[in-house]
Amino acid sequence: MNVFAAAAPATSQNDPVLNITIFGVFVAVTIFIVIRASRNNKTAADFYAGGRSFSGTQNGFAIAGDYLSAASFLGICGAIAVYGYDGFLYSIGFLVAWLVALLLVAELMRNTGKFTMADVLSFRLKQRPVRMAAAISTLVVCFFYLLAQMAGAGGLVALLLGVTDQVGTAAVVTVVGVLMVGYVLIGGMKGTTWVQIIKAFLLIGGAVIMTIWVLAIQGFDLFNAAVEASQTQTYPEAQAALGEAIKNGESVLGPGLQYKNPLDFLSLGLALVLGTAGLPHVLMRFYTVPTAKEARKSVVWAIMLIGGFYLLTLVLGFGAASLVGAGTILSSPGGVNSAAPLLAQALGGPVLMGIISAVAFATILAVVAGLTITAAASFSHDIYNGVVKRGAATEKQERKVANITILVIGALAIIGGIAVMGQNVAFLVALAFAIAASANLPTILYSLFWRGFTTRGAVWSMYGGLIAAIVLIVLSPVFFGGPTSVLKTGEGTAIFPLSNPGIISIPIGFLLGWIGSITSKKGSEDPKKAAEMEVRSLTGYGAEKAVNH
Repeated sequence: MNVFAAAAPATSQNDPVLNITIFGVFVAVTIFIVIRASRNNKTAADFYAGGRSFSGTQNGFAIAGDYLSAASFLGICGAIAVYGYDGFLYSIGFLVAWLVALLLVAELMRNTGKFTMADVLSFRLKQRPVRMAAAISTLVVCFFYLLAQMAGAGGLVALLLGVTDQVGTAAVVTVVGVLMVGYVLIGGMKGTTWVQIIKAFLLIGGAVIMTIWVLAIQGFDLFNAAVEASQTQTYPEAQAALGEAIKNGESVLGPGLQYKNPLDFLSLGLALVLGTAGLPHVLMRFYTVPTAKEARKSVVWAIMLIGGFYLLTLVLGFGAASLVGAGTILSSPGGVNSAAPLLAQALGGPVLMGIISAVAFATILAVVAGLTITAAASFSHDIYNGVVKRGAATEKQERKVANITILVIGALAIIGGIAVMGQNVAFLVALAFAIAASANLPTILYSLFWRGFTTRGAVWSMYGGLIAAIVLIVLSPVFFGGPTSVLKTGEGTAIFPLSNPGIISIPIGFLLGWIGSITSKKGSEDPKKAAEMEVRSLTGYGAEKAVNH
Protein backbone atom coordinates (compact mmCIF):
# COMPACT_ATOMS: atom_id res chain seq x y z
CA MET A 1 0.00 0.00 0.00
CA ASN A 2 1.26 3.47 -0.82
CA VAL A 3 1.06 5.20 2.53
CA PHE A 4 1.70 8.59 0.96
CA ALA A 5 -1.20 8.21 -1.39
CA ALA A 6 -3.33 7.29 1.59
CA ALA A 7 -2.19 10.28 3.55
CA ALA A 8 -2.32 12.81 0.73
CA PRO A 9 -6.11 13.31 0.62
CA ALA A 10 -6.04 14.07 4.32
CA THR A 11 -4.39 17.39 3.61
CA SER A 12 -7.42 18.61 1.73
CA GLN A 13 -9.67 17.65 4.66
CA ASN A 14 -8.24 20.43 6.83
CA ASP A 15 -11.12 22.48 8.26
CA PRO A 16 -9.99 25.97 9.35
CA VAL A 17 -13.36 26.78 10.96
CA LEU A 18 -13.24 23.64 13.10
CA ASN A 19 -9.64 24.34 14.07
CA ILE A 20 -10.38 27.93 15.07
CA THR A 21 -13.36 26.75 17.13
CA ILE A 22 -11.25 24.23 19.04
CA PHE A 23 -8.56 26.87 19.56
CA GLY A 24 -11.13 29.37 20.78
CA VAL A 25 -12.58 26.93 23.33
CA PHE A 26 -9.14 26.17 24.72
CA VAL A 27 -8.12 29.83 24.96
CA ALA A 28 -11.41 30.73 26.67
CA VAL A 29 -11.06 27.95 29.26
CA THR A 30 -7.43 28.73 30.07
CA ILE A 31 -8.03 32.49 30.33
CA PHE A 32 -10.86 31.74 32.79
CA ILE A 33 -8.43 29.63 34.85
CA VAL A 34 -5.78 32.35 34.72
CA ILE A 35 -8.24 35.00 35.90
CA ARG A 36 -9.39 32.78 38.78
CA ALA A 37 -5.80 32.09 39.82
CA SER A 38 -4.87 35.78 39.66
CA ARG A 39 -7.27 36.75 42.46
CA ASN A 40 -4.67 35.84 45.08
CA ASN A 41 -1.74 37.66 43.45
CA LYS A 42 -1.09 40.14 46.27
CA THR A 43 2.66 39.93 46.90
CA ALA A 44 5.85 39.49 44.90
CA ALA A 45 6.04 35.88 46.12
CA ASP A 46 2.55 35.31 44.68
CA PHE A 47 3.41 36.84 41.31
CA TYR A 48 6.92 35.38 40.87
CA ALA A 49 6.68 32.07 42.77
CA GLY A 50 2.96 31.28 42.96
CA GLY A 51 2.99 31.91 46.73
CA ARG A 52 5.09 28.72 47.09
CA SER A 53 1.77 26.93 47.41
CA PHE A 54 2.22 24.06 44.93
CA SER A 55 2.92 20.48 45.98
CA GLY A 56 5.79 18.48 44.52
CA THR A 57 3.40 16.47 42.33
CA GLN A 58 1.67 19.59 41.02
CA ASN A 59 5.00 21.28 40.39
CA GLY A 60 6.28 18.13 38.66
CA PHE A 61 3.41 18.34 36.18
CA ALA A 62 4.02 22.08 35.81
CA ILE A 63 7.73 21.48 35.13
CA ALA A 64 6.78 18.90 32.51
CA GLY A 65 4.35 21.42 31.05
CA ASP A 66 7.07 24.06 31.04
CA TYR A 67 9.76 21.78 29.62
CA LEU A 68 7.76 19.91 26.97
CA SER A 69 7.77 22.82 24.58
CA ALA A 70 7.05 23.18 20.89
CA ALA A 71 10.51 21.69 20.37
CA SER A 72 9.52 18.52 22.20
CA PHE A 73 6.25 17.93 20.40
CA LEU A 74 6.51 19.62 17.01
CA GLY A 75 10.26 19.84 16.46
CA ILE A 76 11.34 16.39 17.68
CA CYS A 77 8.48 14.52 15.96
CA GLY A 78 9.36 16.32 12.74
CA ALA A 79 13.10 15.74 13.14
CA ILE A 80 12.58 11.99 13.70
CA ALA A 81 10.13 11.76 10.81
CA VAL A 82 12.53 13.46 8.41
CA TYR A 83 15.98 12.61 9.80
CA GLY A 84 15.34 9.53 11.92
CA TYR A 85 18.37 8.68 14.04
CA ASP A 86 19.72 12.24 14.11
CA GLY A 87 16.35 13.61 15.16
CA PHE A 88 16.06 11.20 18.09
CA LEU A 89 19.23 12.69 19.58
CA TYR A 90 17.09 15.61 20.76
CA SER A 91 14.84 13.29 22.79
CA ILE A 92 17.82 11.55 24.38
CA GLY A 93 19.59 14.80 25.19
CA PHE A 94 16.55 16.56 26.64
CA LEU A 95 15.81 13.56 28.89
CA VAL A 96 19.33 12.79 30.16
CA ALA A 97 19.70 16.48 31.02
CA TRP A 98 17.23 16.05 33.87
CA LEU A 99 19.64 13.79 35.74
CA VAL A 100 22.09 16.71 35.89
CA ALA A 101 19.34 19.02 37.13
CA LEU A 102 18.12 16.53 39.77
CA LEU A 103 21.50 15.47 41.16
CA LEU A 104 23.39 18.77 41.07
CA VAL A 105 21.00 21.71 41.06
CA ALA A 106 17.33 21.33 42.08
CA GLU A 107 17.46 20.97 45.87
CA LEU A 108 20.49 23.24 46.34
CA MET A 109 18.95 26.04 44.29
CA ARG A 110 15.66 25.80 46.20
CA ASN A 111 17.47 26.00 49.56
CA THR A 112 19.59 29.00 48.59
CA GLY A 113 17.40 31.17 46.38
CA LYS A 114 14.33 33.33 46.59
CA PHE A 115 12.85 34.16 43.18
CA THR A 116 15.55 34.00 40.48
CA MET A 117 18.83 32.36 39.50
CA ALA A 118 20.66 35.59 40.40
CA ASP A 119 19.54 35.23 44.04
CA VAL A 120 21.69 32.12 44.27
CA LEU A 121 24.66 33.40 42.29
CA SER A 122 24.88 36.66 44.25
CA PHE A 123 24.31 35.07 47.67
CA ARG A 124 27.99 35.14 48.70
CA LEU A 125 29.40 37.43 45.98
CA LYS A 126 29.10 41.14 45.24
CA GLN A 127 25.45 41.81 44.49
CA ARG A 128 25.40 44.39 41.69
CA PRO A 129 27.86 42.96 39.10
CA VAL A 130 26.70 39.37 39.59
CA ARG A 131 22.99 40.23 39.45
CA MET A 132 23.52 42.28 36.31
CA ALA A 133 25.42 39.50 34.56
CA ALA A 134 22.90 36.83 35.64
CA ALA A 135 19.95 38.98 34.55
CA ILE A 136 21.44 39.66 31.11
CA SER A 137 22.19 35.97 30.63
CA THR A 138 18.64 35.08 31.70
CA LEU A 139 17.12 37.56 29.27
CA VAL A 140 19.21 36.27 26.34
CA VAL A 141 18.40 32.60 27.03
CA CYS A 142 14.69 33.40 27.41
CA PHE A 143 14.74 35.37 24.16
CA PHE A 144 16.29 32.50 22.15
CA TYR A 145 13.83 30.05 23.69
CA LEU A 146 10.95 32.38 22.89
CA LEU A 147 12.04 32.52 19.24
CA ALA A 148 11.58 28.77 18.99
CA GLN A 149 8.11 28.84 20.52
CA MET A 150 6.95 31.71 18.30
CA ALA A 151 8.28 29.98 15.19
CA GLY A 152 6.44 26.81 16.19
CA ALA A 153 3.22 28.72 16.80
CA GLY A 154 3.41 30.47 13.45
CA GLY A 155 4.04 27.26 11.55
CA LEU A 156 1.32 25.36 13.40
CA VAL A 157 -1.45 27.88 12.92
CA ALA A 158 -0.36 28.55 9.33
CA LEU A 159 -0.83 24.82 8.66
CA LEU A 160 -4.25 24.74 10.31
CA LEU A 161 -5.59 27.82 8.58
CA GLY A 162 -3.88 27.13 5.26
CA VAL A 163 -1.90 30.38 5.52
CA THR A 164 1.14 30.33 3.26
CA ASP A 165 2.04 33.98 2.72
CA GLN A 166 4.43 35.86 4.99
CA VAL A 167 1.94 38.54 5.98
CA GLY A 168 -0.58 35.97 7.22
CA THR A 169 2.06 34.03 9.13
CA ALA A 170 3.34 37.24 10.72
CA ALA A 171 -0.21 38.03 11.84
CA VAL A 172 -0.44 34.56 13.44
CA VAL A 173 2.79 35.09 15.36
CA THR A 174 1.54 38.49 16.52
CA VAL A 175 -1.69 36.99 17.90
CA VAL A 176 0.31 34.37 19.83
CA GLY A 177 2.51 37.10 21.29
CA VAL A 178 -0.49 39.15 22.43
CA LEU A 179 -2.07 36.09 24.09
CA MET A 180 1.22 35.32 25.82
CA VAL A 181 1.43 38.82 27.29
CA GLY A 182 -2.18 38.58 28.47
CA TYR A 183 -1.65 35.27 30.29
CA VAL A 184 1.35 36.57 32.23
CA LEU A 185 0.04 40.06 33.02
CA ILE A 186 -3.21 38.64 34.36
CA GLY A 187 -2.17 35.42 36.06
CA GLY A 188 1.44 35.73 37.15
CA MET A 189 3.14 32.50 38.20
CA LYS A 190 -0.04 30.99 39.69
CA GLY A 191 -2.03 31.32 36.50
CA THR A 192 0.94 30.23 34.39
CA THR A 193 1.49 27.15 36.58
CA TRP A 194 -2.11 25.97 36.28
CA VAL A 195 -2.01 26.40 32.50
CA GLN A 196 1.20 24.33 32.46
CA ILE A 197 -0.35 21.56 34.58
CA ILE A 198 -3.41 21.34 32.32
CA LYS A 199 -1.25 21.44 29.23
CA ALA A 200 0.94 18.58 30.54
CA PHE A 201 -2.15 16.37 31.00
CA LEU A 202 -3.44 17.23 27.52
CA LEU A 203 -0.10 16.83 25.75
CA ILE A 204 0.88 13.51 27.32
CA GLY A 205 -2.67 12.17 26.98
CA GLY A 206 -2.84 13.15 23.31
CA ALA A 207 0.57 11.62 22.62
CA VAL A 208 -0.47 8.34 24.30
CA ILE A 209 -3.64 8.12 22.21
CA MET A 210 -1.77 8.79 18.96
CA THR A 211 0.99 6.31 19.88
CA ILE A 212 -1.50 3.50 20.54
CA TRP A 213 -3.28 4.35 17.28
CA VAL A 214 -0.06 4.26 15.25
CA LEU A 215 1.05 0.95 16.78
CA ALA A 216 -2.38 -0.53 16.10
CA ILE A 217 -2.01 0.35 12.41
CA GLN A 218 1.66 -0.52 11.92
CA GLY A 219 2.15 -3.18 14.58
CA PHE A 220 5.62 -3.27 16.02
CA ASP A 221 7.31 -3.15 12.61
CA LEU A 222 7.11 0.62 12.64
CA PHE A 223 10.78 1.35 11.90
CA ASN A 224 10.93 -0.94 8.85
CA ALA A 225 7.68 0.53 7.53
CA ALA A 226 9.13 4.03 7.80
CA VAL A 227 12.44 3.02 6.19
CA GLU A 228 10.68 1.27 3.32
CA ALA A 229 8.48 4.27 2.71
CA SER A 230 11.47 6.63 2.72
CA GLN A 231 13.39 4.51 0.20
CA THR A 232 10.59 3.96 -2.30
CA GLN A 233 9.38 7.53 -2.66
CA THR A 234 10.91 10.60 -4.29
CA TYR A 235 10.29 14.11 -2.99
CA PRO A 236 11.34 16.77 -5.47
CA GLU A 237 10.26 19.49 -3.05
CA ALA A 238 12.37 18.17 -0.16
CA GLN A 239 15.54 19.77 1.10
CA ALA A 240 18.75 19.06 -0.82
CA ALA A 241 20.25 16.66 1.71
CA LEU A 242 17.09 14.60 1.93
CA GLY A 243 16.61 14.50 -1.83
CA GLU A 244 20.21 13.42 -2.37
CA ALA A 245 19.91 10.62 0.19
CA ILE A 246 16.74 9.28 -1.39
CA LYS A 247 18.21 9.54 -4.90
CA ASN A 248 21.15 7.40 -3.81
CA GLY A 249 18.82 4.82 -2.32
CA GLU A 250 19.94 5.58 1.23
CA SER A 251 17.67 5.37 4.24
CA VAL A 252 16.69 8.84 5.39
CA LEU A 253 16.35 7.42 8.88
CA GLY A 254 19.99 6.39 9.22
CA PRO A 255 22.65 8.36 11.15
CA GLY A 256 24.46 11.26 9.57
CA LEU A 257 21.71 12.81 7.43
CA GLN A 258 21.13 15.95 9.49
CA TYR A 259 24.53 16.10 11.21
CA LYS A 260 27.23 14.98 8.80
CA ASN A 261 30.01 16.35 11.00
CA PRO A 262 30.55 14.16 14.11
CA LEU A 263 31.73 17.24 16.05
CA ASP A 264 28.40 18.93 15.33
CA PHE A 265 26.65 15.85 16.69
CA LEU A 266 28.80 15.92 19.86
CA SER A 267 28.37 19.67 20.30
CA LEU A 268 24.61 19.36 20.13
CA GLY A 269 24.63 16.51 22.65
CA LEU A 270 26.71 18.52 25.13
CA ALA A 271 24.41 21.51 24.83
CA LEU A 272 21.27 19.45 25.36
CA VAL A 273 22.57 17.43 28.33
CA LEU A 274 24.14 20.36 30.18
CA GLY A 275 21.71 23.10 29.18
CA THR A 276 18.65 22.14 31.25
CA ALA A 277 20.38 22.74 34.60
CA GLY A 278 21.09 26.31 33.46
CA LEU A 279 17.68 27.23 32.02
CA PRO A 280 16.32 30.15 34.08
CA HIS A 281 12.64 29.33 33.55
CA VAL A 282 13.19 25.72 34.72
CA LEU A 283 15.25 26.83 37.74
CA MET A 284 12.54 29.32 38.71
CA ARG A 285 10.03 26.50 39.07
CA PHE A 286 11.97 25.14 42.06
CA TYR A 287 10.93 28.22 44.06
CA THR A 288 7.19 27.54 43.71
CA VAL A 289 7.23 24.67 46.25
CA PRO A 290 7.32 25.16 50.05
CA THR A 291 10.27 22.87 50.91
CA ALA A 292 13.40 21.31 49.44
CA LYS A 293 11.79 17.87 49.81
CA GLU A 294 8.95 18.98 47.55
CA ALA A 295 11.53 20.37 45.09
CA ARG A 296 13.15 16.92 44.84
CA LYS A 297 9.75 15.28 44.52
CA SER A 298 8.74 17.65 41.74
CA VAL A 299 11.87 16.82 39.73
CA VAL A 300 11.28 13.06 40.12
CA TRP A 301 7.73 13.49 38.84
CA ALA A 302 9.01 15.65 36.00
CA ILE A 303 11.58 13.04 34.96
CA MET A 304 8.93 10.29 34.84
CA LEU A 305 6.51 12.38 32.80
CA ILE A 306 9.13 13.82 30.47
CA GLY A 307 10.88 10.46 29.99
CA GLY A 308 7.64 8.74 29.10
CA PHE A 309 6.76 11.47 26.63
CA TYR A 310 10.10 11.29 24.82
CA LEU A 311 9.67 7.55 24.32
CA LEU A 312 6.36 8.35 22.67
CA THR A 313 8.00 10.82 20.28
CA LEU A 314 9.98 7.95 18.75
CA VAL A 315 6.76 6.17 17.76
CA LEU A 316 5.11 9.40 16.63
CA GLY A 317 8.13 10.40 14.52
CA PHE A 318 8.41 7.06 12.75
CA GLY A 319 4.63 6.96 12.43
CA ALA A 320 4.68 10.32 10.65
CA ALA A 321 7.49 9.12 8.36
CA SER A 322 5.49 6.03 7.45
CA LEU A 323 1.91 7.36 7.29
CA VAL A 324 2.54 10.91 6.06
CA GLY A 325 5.98 10.98 4.45
CA ALA A 326 8.95 13.28 4.73
CA GLY A 327 8.18 15.04 1.47
CA THR A 328 4.61 15.86 2.48
CA ILE A 329 5.86 17.12 5.84
CA LEU A 330 8.57 19.34 4.38
CA SER A 331 6.31 20.81 1.71
CA SER A 332 3.50 21.71 4.13
CA PRO A 333 3.07 25.31 5.38
CA GLY A 334 4.60 24.43 8.77
CA GLY A 335 7.54 22.53 7.28
CA VAL A 336 9.28 20.00 9.52
CA ASN A 337 7.28 21.26 12.53
CA SER A 338 4.00 20.03 11.00
CA ALA A 339 4.73 16.28 11.37
CA ALA A 340 2.63 15.71 14.51
CA PRO A 341 -0.50 17.59 13.29
CA LEU A 342 -0.29 15.87 9.88
CA LEU A 343 0.02 12.49 11.58
CA ALA A 344 -3.09 13.29 13.63
CA GLN A 345 -4.87 14.22 10.42
CA ALA A 346 -3.83 10.95 8.74
CA LEU A 347 -5.08 8.99 11.75
CA GLY A 348 -8.31 10.71 12.73
CA GLY A 349 -9.06 13.35 10.13
CA PRO A 350 -9.64 17.05 10.77
CA VAL A 351 -11.20 16.57 14.22
CA LEU A 352 -8.15 14.81 15.70
CA MET A 353 -5.87 17.23 13.89
CA GLY A 354 -7.71 20.17 15.41
CA ILE A 355 -7.55 18.68 18.90
CA ILE A 356 -3.86 17.77 18.69
CA SER A 357 -3.04 21.16 17.22
CA ALA A 358 -4.94 22.88 20.04
CA VAL A 359 -2.84 20.84 22.48
CA ALA A 360 0.31 21.93 20.63
CA PHE A 361 -0.91 25.51 20.78
CA ALA A 362 -1.47 25.08 24.52
CA THR A 363 2.07 23.79 24.75
CA ILE A 364 3.42 26.93 23.14
CA LEU A 365 1.30 29.32 25.21
CA ALA A 366 2.28 27.63 28.48
CA VAL A 367 5.98 27.70 27.68
CA VAL A 368 6.09 31.28 26.43
CA ALA A 369 4.18 32.38 29.54
CA GLY A 370 6.76 30.67 31.76
CA LEU A 371 9.64 32.21 29.83
CA THR A 372 8.11 35.67 29.91
CA ILE A 373 7.49 35.70 33.65
CA THR A 374 11.05 34.47 34.22
CA ALA A 375 12.51 37.23 32.09
CA ALA A 376 10.27 39.84 33.73
CA ALA A 377 11.25 38.66 37.22
CA SER A 378 14.92 38.75 36.29
CA PHE A 379 14.76 42.31 34.99
CA SER A 380 12.56 43.80 37.72
CA HIS A 381 13.95 41.84 40.68
CA ASP A 382 17.63 41.66 39.69
CA ILE A 383 18.37 44.66 37.49
CA TYR A 384 15.81 47.22 38.69
CA ASN A 385 15.64 46.37 42.39
CA GLY A 386 19.04 44.73 42.89
CA VAL A 387 21.21 47.01 40.74
CA VAL A 388 19.38 50.28 40.06
CA LYS A 389 17.54 50.66 43.39
CA ARG A 390 20.13 48.68 45.44
CA GLY A 391 17.37 46.59 47.02
CA ALA A 392 15.26 49.59 48.11
CA ALA A 393 12.40 49.21 45.60
CA THR A 394 8.94 48.41 46.92
CA GLU A 395 6.97 45.38 45.73
CA LYS A 396 4.57 47.73 43.93
CA GLN A 397 7.45 49.33 42.01
CA GLU A 398 8.89 45.90 41.15
CA ARG A 399 5.54 44.71 39.82
CA LYS A 400 5.14 47.84 37.68
CA VAL A 401 8.58 47.36 36.11
CA ALA A 402 7.83 43.64 35.61
CA ASN A 403 4.63 44.48 33.72
CA ILE A 404 6.47 46.93 31.44
CA THR A 405 9.15 44.28 30.85
CA ILE A 406 6.50 41.75 29.87
CA LEU A 407 5.18 44.12 27.19
CA VAL A 408 8.68 44.77 25.81
CA ILE A 409 9.57 41.06 25.77
CA GLY A 410 6.30 40.28 24.00
CA ALA A 411 7.09 42.79 21.26
CA LEU A 412 10.66 41.48 20.80
CA ALA A 413 9.42 37.87 20.71
CA ILE A 414 6.92 38.71 17.98
CA ILE A 415 9.57 40.42 15.84
CA GLY A 416 12.09 37.62 16.39
CA GLY A 417 9.52 34.89 15.79
CA ILE A 418 8.68 36.37 12.39
CA ALA A 419 12.41 36.48 11.52
CA VAL A 420 13.03 32.76 12.23
CA MET A 421 9.93 31.31 10.56
CA GLY A 422 10.73 27.99 8.86
CA GLN A 423 13.47 26.88 11.26
CA ASN A 424 13.03 23.60 13.14
CA VAL A 425 11.97 24.62 16.64
CA ALA A 426 13.99 21.82 18.26
CA PHE A 427 17.07 23.23 16.56
CA LEU A 428 16.35 26.75 17.81
CA VAL A 429 15.80 25.50 21.36
CA ALA A 430 19.16 23.69 21.18
CA LEU A 431 20.80 27.10 20.69
CA ALA A 432 19.12 28.37 23.88
CA PHE A 433 20.40 25.27 25.68
CA ALA A 434 23.94 25.97 24.43
CA ILE A 435 23.81 29.54 25.75
CA ALA A 436 22.43 28.37 29.13
CA ALA A 437 25.10 25.68 29.44
CA SER A 438 27.86 28.15 28.50
CA ALA A 439 26.85 31.20 30.56
CA ASN A 440 24.78 29.89 33.49
CA LEU A 441 25.78 26.33 34.36
CA PRO A 442 29.49 26.98 35.11
CA THR A 443 28.61 29.83 37.48
CA ILE A 444 25.86 27.82 39.19
CA LEU A 445 28.09 24.80 39.82
CA TYR A 446 31.05 26.89 40.93
CA SER A 447 28.82 28.90 43.30
CA LEU A 448 27.32 25.79 44.86
CA PHE A 449 30.41 23.59 45.11
CA TRP A 450 33.59 25.75 45.16
CA ARG A 451 34.34 28.01 48.12
CA GLY A 452 37.16 29.67 46.18
CA PHE A 453 34.79 31.04 43.53
CA THR A 454 34.84 34.85 43.32
CA THR A 455 32.85 37.72 41.88
CA ARG A 456 35.38 38.16 39.09
CA GLY A 457 35.08 34.47 38.23
CA ALA A 458 31.28 34.71 38.13
CA VAL A 459 31.25 37.80 35.91
CA TRP A 460 33.93 36.45 33.55
CA SER A 461 32.19 33.08 33.32
CA MET A 462 28.74 34.48 32.56
CA TYR A 463 29.76 37.21 30.14
CA GLY A 464 32.48 35.08 28.53
CA GLY A 465 30.28 32.02 28.00
CA LEU A 466 27.41 34.20 26.77
CA ILE A 467 29.53 36.18 24.30
CA ALA A 468 31.35 33.07 23.04
CA ALA A 469 28.07 31.23 22.39
CA ILE A 470 26.38 34.15 20.62
CA VAL A 471 29.41 35.05 18.48
CA LEU A 472 29.84 31.44 17.35
CA ILE A 473 26.12 31.19 16.54
CA VAL A 474 26.28 34.36 14.43
CA LEU A 475 29.34 33.02 12.56
CA SER A 476 27.83 29.56 12.04
CA PRO A 477 25.57 27.97 9.37
CA VAL A 478 22.63 29.11 11.50
CA PHE A 479 23.11 32.54 9.95
CA PHE A 480 25.03 31.87 6.73
CA GLY A 481 25.05 29.66 3.69
CA GLY A 482 22.26 27.09 4.03
CA PRO A 483 18.67 26.69 2.79
CA THR A 484 17.31 27.24 6.32
CA SER A 485 19.86 29.85 7.43
CA VAL A 486 18.77 33.35 8.44
CA LEU A 487 20.77 34.58 5.43
CA LYS A 488 20.00 32.14 2.61
CA THR A 489 22.38 30.35 0.29
CA GLY A 490 24.52 32.79 -1.67
CA GLU A 491 24.27 35.58 0.92
CA GLY A 492 27.41 34.60 2.83
CA THR A 493 29.54 31.72 4.03
CA ALA A 494 29.72 30.42 7.60
CA ILE A 495 33.08 31.05 9.31
CA PHE A 496 32.41 28.66 12.23
CA PRO A 497 31.53 25.22 10.76
CA LEU A 498 29.33 23.83 13.57
CA SER A 499 25.61 24.57 13.89
CA ASN A 500 25.75 24.39 17.69
CA PRO A 501 28.55 26.17 19.62
CA GLY A 502 28.37 24.03 22.79
CA ILE A 503 31.59 22.07 22.32
CA ILE A 504 33.57 25.34 22.31
CA SER A 505 31.53 27.81 24.35
CA ILE A 506 30.77 25.54 27.34
CA PRO A 507 34.46 24.86 28.15
CA ILE A 508 35.14 28.59 27.69
CA GLY A 509 32.53 29.40 30.38
CA PHE A 510 34.08 26.95 32.86
CA LEU A 511 37.64 28.04 32.04
CA LEU A 512 36.93 31.76 32.46
CA GLY A 513 35.20 31.13 35.79
CA TRP A 514 38.29 29.30 37.05
CA ILE A 515 40.79 31.85 35.69
CA GLY A 516 38.79 34.79 37.06
CA SER A 517 38.66 33.20 40.51
CA ILE A 518 42.32 32.21 40.83
CA THR A 519 43.45 35.66 39.67
CA SER A 520 41.26 37.51 42.20
CA LYS A 521 42.79 39.07 45.27
CA LYS A 522 42.86 36.85 48.35
CA GLY A 523 40.19 37.79 50.81
CA SER A 524 38.07 39.54 48.16
CA GLU A 525 35.05 37.46 49.19
CA ASP A 526 33.57 36.87 52.64
CA PRO A 527 34.38 33.29 53.79
CA LYS A 528 31.53 33.39 56.29
CA LYS A 529 29.05 33.96 53.46
CA ALA A 530 30.52 31.03 51.54
CA ALA A 531 30.17 28.80 54.59
CA GLU A 532 26.61 29.98 55.20
CA MET A 533 25.66 29.27 51.58
CA GLU A 534 27.18 25.79 51.76
CA VAL A 535 25.26 24.92 54.93
CA ARG A 536 22.00 26.38 53.62
CA SER A 537 22.24 24.71 50.19
CA LEU A 538 22.98 21.28 51.68
CA THR A 539 20.66 21.34 54.70
CA GLY A 540 18.01 23.96 53.91
CA TYR A 541 18.68 25.66 57.27
CA GLY A 542 17.66 29.32 57.05
CA ALA A 543 16.05 28.92 53.62
CA GLU A 544 12.49 29.43 54.84
CA LYS A 545 13.45 32.68 56.56
CA ALA A 546 15.09 33.89 53.36
CA VAL A 547 12.13 33.21 51.10
CA ASN A 548 9.58 34.67 53.46
CA HIS A 549 11.28 38.05 53.87
